[in-house]
Amino acid sequence: MLRYLTAGESHGPGLTAILEGIPAGLELTQDHIDLELARRQLGYGRGGRMKIEQDRVKITSGVRSGYTIGSPITLNIANKDWKNWQHVMAIEAGAGITETITQPRPGHADLAGGIKYAQRDLRNILERSSARETAARVAVGAVCKQLLHRFFVNVISHVLEIGGVCAKHPELTPQEIMEAAEASPVRCTDKAAAARMMETIDQAKAEGDSVGGVFEVIATNLPVGLGSHVHWERKLDAQLAKALMSIQAIKGVEVGLGFETSRRFGSQVHDELFYNAEQHRFYRKTNNAGGIEGGMSSGENIVMRAAMKPIPTLKKPLSSVDIISKKPFPAAKERADVCAVPAAGVIGEAVVAFELAQSMLEKFGGDSLEEIERNYAGYMEQVEKF
Repeated sequence: MLRYLTAGESHGPGLTAILEGIPAGLELTQDHIDLELARRQLGYGRGGRMKIEQDRVKITSGVRSGYTIGSPITLNIANKDWKNWQHVMAIEAGAGITETITQPRPGHADLAGGIKYAQRDLRNILERSSARETAARVAVGAVCKQLLHRFFVNVISHVLEIGGVCAKHPELTPQEIMEAAEASPVRCTDKAAAARMMETIDQAKAEGDSVGGVFEVIATNLPVGLGSHVHWERKLDAQLAKALMSIQAIKGVEVGLGFETSRRFGSQVHDELFYNAEQHRFYRKTNNAGGIEGGMSSGENIVMRAAMKPIPTLKKPLSSVDIISKKPFPAAKERADVCAVPAAGVIGEAVVAFELAQSMLEKFGGDSLEEIERNYAGYMEQVEKF
């Protein structure tokens, strides 16, 4: 069973992730993870925090001489901004709390979390609910990507929409999408749309506002049969949707055509089946189902989209109510991005990679990479003979 736990506050000493279930024998170095952490910090519209933090991981368990050894992997990411917050975030009793935050920000976890955990200082809520936590998840996803690469599976993302500006959808291969997205400041393959997206971000920044958008995650070369139709919690699309919805500020998820399927006739939606005798495989000429049928991977590319709301921390704060005095106040302000949709796509890759790695291990499980690869090879031979 693959599982992970993250810990740490936005302005605390750092973030920690413990990942359990990665088999022994997987090549893994700090560089593999740091590359993904750096991608998360990029994107037009990011705030000042990204100029402070230059995320680097420190692996403190589960790896020896560049290879996993089967035990839990511990990943630590230091917060460089901690030096400016040591007094405010001090752990020792009686230290640190010189002022409290009592004005919740609309759209954040502040008010609901304060009520739930009986906290009158809302910093105790906002520190953990911050999207800073996603750096730990990207580190976990980087490890999972390494595992997936051993089975020729790649997970990529690109931005489809920011602030109402929509990209056109040219016929590009996943490799072409990845290369174009990585070269774009907003991770968009449509250069004209990307320019308009950046103009929209600039306008929002000038007005003290923020913008959201939509990103797409694509996973390629997955075998048929990950997930299951037998039990509700084992359906692959349900697992992936849950993972994407768990990312801060995500408010909607689609698989394949998604909501568009409700507007078309069945003959315009379902992917017809064909058989290639030379390659000994079934295939589809379309992929409206987004690579998942009946809760299982179909062998086509998995395609999912997620909608991100505008970041609710605004330089021009919205109206709020002080939780102590109950009087109206402008919401508290914290340093924040104007747009984080490009970064959210990288986070989306990470959580999808984790779920796919989990499904791969469930299907082909073993304690060493060598054992899993034998199981995988046997299954692929079985698929070819079907």
